[in-house]
Amino acid sequence: MEESPYSIPSRKLTMWLFIISDAVTFGAMLFCLRVSSGRDSGLADSVQVRGASINVAIMTFVLITSSLTMLGAVDASKAGDKPKALRFLASTMMLGLIFAGLHIREWFGLFDEGIKLSSGLFGQAFFSITGLHLLHVISGVVGAWGWWRASIPAGA
Repeated sequence: MEESPYSIPSRKLTMWLFIISDAVTFGAMLFCLRVSSGRDSGLADSVQVRGASINVAIMTFVLITSSLTMLGAVDASKAGDKPKALRFLASTMMLGLIFAGLHIREWFGLFDEGIKLSSGLFGQAFFSITGLHLLHVISGVVGAWGWWRASIPAGA
């Protein structure tokens, strides 16, 4: 493997580039959602009146907590404490699944209000950004599950 031409390891640089591209993608989609909220004010007001901010606060708490449990898993793994790492990882996966469930519940609530992907720019922007985020979280759960299964001895 080639030595990195930069002062940081290539894997770390690659991860940072991925995070930056992810942030730019989400930023562009959030901008589109904000612009569309002004155009489709009836739809945006409906979402706000529904009390979506409570659900968003709960989902944010779940995601921040899952980040902390993932840090715990990484620290335990670095310390060589495999059982503790697996417990933290299991907690992270469970929180990811809770987040996915809350997300899907939110979508069905919006569907009941008549807001869907075909509801104009707001619906397209909202479901695109939240769908991408949901895919991101589910991919993390699947990846963590694969690592989890590879860490358990055969027959256990």
